[in-house]
Parts: sequence; structure tokens; C-alpha cells
Amino acid sequence: MSEKRKLRLSGWCIASFAALALASCEGETKPPETAKTAVRVQSAEFVDHRQSVMLTGEVAAHVQTNLSFRVSGQITEWLADVGSHVTAGEVLARIDPSEQKADVESAEAAVRAAEAQVRQASASFERQKSLLAKNSTTQETFDQAQTALQTAQGSLASSKALLGTSRDALSYTQLRADADGIITARNAETGQVVQAAQTMYAVARDGPRDAIFDVYESLLFEKPAESKIKLALISDPSVETEGTISEISPTIDTATGTVRVKIAMDTTPDRMTLGAPVTGFASSKPAKLIILPWTSLSALDGKPAVWVVDGKDGTVSRKPVTVASYEIGRVLISEGIAKGEAVVVEGGKMLRPGQAVDVIKEQAK
Repeated sequence: MSEKRKLRLSGWCIASFAALALASCEGETKPPETAKTAVRVQSAEFVDHRQSVMLTGEVAAHVQTNLSFRVSGQITEWLADVGSHVTAGEVLARIDPSEQKADVESAEAAVRAAEAQVRQASASFERQKSLLAKNSTTQETFDQAQTALQTAQGSLASSKALLGTSRDALSYTQLRADADGIITARNAETGQVVQAAQTMYAVARDGPRDAIFDVYESLLFEKPAESKIKLALISDPSVETEGTISEISPTIDTATGTVRVKIAMDTTPDRMTLGAPVTGFASSKPAKLIILPWTSLSALDGKPAVWVVDGKDGTVSRKPVTVASYEIGRVLISEGIAKGEAVVVEGGKMLRPGQAVDVIKEQAK
């Protein structure tokens, strides 16, 4: 190889090494830019939001009473069944009155004996009174006759009271309706031995009707915009009426997590009979809320938060928010975001504070 060619190759190698060294130095001082995460954002806008609720319940009597015998005994007859309409005073069932009749007869005999004692004591007292006026008896004998009369009169009063109690007990062997209404339950069977106060019948009284709903506790914190609750028959929504809340149960059903609410119906259409299923409609008062898709939610220290894009430098930060309510596919924010802020609604899973992002705007829904 010629000396000239050797010098040319040597120059080329030196130039190549210099270029590689220069490239290596530039790589150390200027690292390649990291690709920005693309996110979709929505401008935060407050809107008037009403929360609407529709629940299913049933029609029930405003007053329902449980009827029971006031004495114990064996049922000999029942005269009314579920669905029967009864009137006040109507006999619904009877128990064997043999024991109570015997008590009445015994009390009547006691009264007759007490009356005889009163007559005898009264005659003795009058005789002693006449003799005392003539000074033919002593004051002590007169006092004894007076005491005997008072004792006999007390025994008579006690016997009469016992007779009244026995007669009442005999009348209690017949179970009577206390008001006009419809029988909704019967627990009586012929031959059954029952105890006093054991429920035999449930009667839904005629008159006002209620709509009964089992409401989730969280809904009770939302006050309805109007005091009237709209009610409609499920089988025919054209059959409508209105009502007001008359009672809210103070306890929660542990099995369902609901609270029983009674709506007093203003009027009762003929087709809204006892047990008829109805729907109730109500809406809350309007509130200024920001509506965001559920994908926008994140967490900060265990509390709800959202990612917000800074319009100046395109970086993101996480802000804690107050969620008014959760709905299917979206969340309602009441505090924590200012109007017009760009909230990340998609692509926020892998973000970190201060990270720069590429923004894809989305219209508020």
C-alpha cells in the first residue's frame, strides 16, 4: 500500500472517531424527548340538576288493627275470612264460654247471698236504732249493728263488681270488629286453643289510604322540591293521585337497608285497592353541580379526586372533590373544581402530578 493511501485512511478514521465522540457528547447533554400522554378533558360547567326518584310500593290502610280475644279458651266458631268486609260490632269468632258462664252463675249467687246479708243487717240496725231511742239498748250494741250493716253493704258492692267482671269476661268469648273494614289476615281455626291477646284477625279500617314505600336511607337526605308526591297505579299509569309524607320509620330494615315511608293519599281512586302496586315520583330541589363521567374519578389520600390540566403549561395536578351523588356512568361534583377548569375524563390512570399531557377536548355533557 502506498504511503499516500495510508495517510488518507488514517485521516478518515480520525474523522470518524471524532464524529462518534461528538454524537456521544450531544446524547449526554440532550436526551430524547419523552412522548406526552394523550388525555381527553372536559370543561367544568355548573348546571342545575334535579335528582328524580321513582319507587314501587303498595296501597295500605291508614289504620290497621289487630283483633284478639281478651280471655283464653278453645275456638268453637269463626265467621269471617280474609277479604271479608265487616262492620263495627260484627261477631268474627267465638270461643267456648262454659268457664265464663260458670263464673257468671257463681257471681250471681254471691250477689244474692250478699243482698240477703244486707237485708238482715239492715233490719237489725233499724231495730237497734229504735231501741236506742227508747234507751232500751246500749250504744255498743247499736254500734255493732251499724258496723255489721256497713260490712254487708261492702260485701254486696264487691259481689256486684265481681258479677260485672264475670259478665264482661263472658262477652269477651265473642270476638267483634271494632270498626268497619276489610279483613287482611286470619289466624283463627276451629278447635284451636288461644291465649288472651293472641292476634286472631288483622282489619284494615275503611277510610283514608296510604302508599307504603321502602326507601334507601341516602334518599331521605334529599328533600323533595314539592311537598306532594305523585302516585300512579302500575297496571294503569293513567290512574293517578297525590299524597304527602305522613310517617318515616325511625329504624332501618337490616335485611334490605331500607326505611319504611308512608305517603298519606289525598284521594283514593276506586282502582287503588288494598295491596295494589303503585309507583311514587319525586324530584329534589335544583342544585348547582358539575356532571362528569365516572372515568374522571381518581383518589387522593383515600378521598375522591380528579385530574385537572393547567392551561398555561399543559401539566396536570390532582384536586380533591366533594361528590354529591353517584349515578350510573357519571358522578355529580358539588365542590373542589372551579368553573371552566379542564378536567381529565379519559387517560388519567397513569398520570402523575406535574406531568405534561396532550389534550383532547370534549364537550361538557
